Amino acid sequence: MVRTAMFLRCLSLASLAALTLAACGDTSSGGREASQDGVVAPTKDGSVTPVASPTLQTVKRRGRLNCGVHEGLVGFAYTDNRGQWRGFDVDFCRALAAAVLGDPDAVRFVPLGNRDRLAAVRDGRVDVLWRNTSWTMTRDAGEGVAFAGVNYYDGQGFLVRRSLNLTSATELNGARICVQGASTSQLNLADWFQVRGIVYTPVVLSGEEDARQAYARDDCDAFTADVSALAAARTTLPNPEQHAILPDIISKEPLGPITRRGDEGWTTIVRWTLNGLILAEELGVTQSVARGRAEPRDPRARRLLGLDGEFGPLLGLEKTWARDALSAVGNYGEIFERNVGAESPLDLARGLNAQWNAEPGGLMYALPIR
Repeated sequence: MVRTAMFLRCLSLASLAALTLAACGDTSSGGREASQDGVVAPTKDGSVTPVASPTLQTVKRRGRLNCGVHEGLVGFAYTDNRGQWRGFDVDFCRALAAAVLGDPDAVRFVPLGNRDRLAAVRDGRVDVLWRNTSWTMTRDAGEGVAFAGVNYYDGQGFLVRRSLNLTSATELNGARICVQGASTSQLNLADWFQVRGIVYTPVVLSGEEDARQAYARDDCDAFTADVSALAAARTTLPNPEQHAILPDIISKEPLGPITRRGDEGWTTIVRWTLNGLILAEELGVTQSVARGRAEPRDPRARRLLGLDGEFGPLLGLEKTWARDALSAVGNYGEIFERNVGAESPLDLARGLNAQWNAEPGGLMYALPIR
């Protein structure tokens, strides 16, 4: 009888504790309550704790985003006949300005060469670098910068004249090859030929444009760079159809936005702006959807567009941060097709840059907003 009474008393106390926890909510979320769909809601007073970012405060105070871009690469960053910046990377700069400032035109584009691009990030001349720069261990660990993500999966290849009748880069034995100096392209070139025991003569130029011009002058037999850069270079040659990109891909070149190390809050903002554009394509949220008044039923899309949750304020931004970015430039797929894909002179296939669940699938995989 005594044991039974003690057991019933313990059961009663346990039940009371469970009811108390249910009434108060799960305290494991730091004071915030978890809703039924798993969204972390704000505290009862409606407050959220945004990321701390000195760069964000500077950008807001200045009223303009300083975005580092390529000096001139067709499809990615270039000025049109009216002097307006266009391109794949340019659109990501505009998306970030829209997310942070609510205005995609509040951007100062800073053209940067290969040698000074990372220094410009470190010394604060630009708030973010959105320029074809590969994410490598040396840059990530030793350059004082932080990579916020990957917006283009590229690889190094070779541009040659069709008249040479080449089918593979392994046939470039003894060839003169134009390459940009102080770049991963120069290092990859040396590695690839050394492994295969192929002799070649590097023609090292100071910049991508110099390398392209040297190739156009016939100063070399082949031009090596990222395939996207080769596709852009081919469009500028007098007779593009007379040149071919060989099928060999000799490296992995994950390209993405770069911020200054030490401001994790700002890196987080850049990362989630990029991620939001990728996620939007996955969910079918286009520029027209973002601009429209209809409200999607999909809870993932609702969180992305700021209809549910407090995700923008967590970044120190408005609830509509992602909607503003999407309204400005569209989702990742729209940005790709317009600038470098089927709707552009480059006509690049999605390839590795396709969504993870596409047919055939690629590497673009959006992190969940939850």
